[in-house]
Amino acid sequence: MPRADFVDQLRKLGYSVAVDGDRVSFAYKIPVGKFADKEIQLGFQVADDFPLNPPGGPHISAQLLPIHPQNDVPHPAGGVHPSPLWTNWQYWSRPYSNWNQTDKTVATYMAHIRKLFETQ
Repeated sequence: MPRADFVDQLRKLGYSVAVDGDRVSFAYKIPVGKFADKEIQLGFQVADDFPLNPPGGPHISAQLLPIHPQNDVPHPAGGVHPSPLWTNWQYWSRPYSNWNQTDKTVATYMAHIRKLFETQ
């Protein structure tokens, strides 16, 4: 049920969500930053323990950043991997480090995603 809660909260935020097992994806128009107004597909692997833990970083299509899996440079350049979940997508390793100090809602998680785009 927790994954369904994640999906329901996304839908309440106005997203049309596709679900495939533990993967959820949807069209997303980037609101801020150097990619503002670009339409992409945004995806997450949502574990059964949501909201105890948030999804990992986002999976993104189209590929916006060069692949650089090492963490030897900070965001936005480091920790960018080919997505293990979707072909021709990329995965940004961007954990939500202070999740336990939040209200643990999808709206809060999506604010984290917005911040990632703001800081490109």
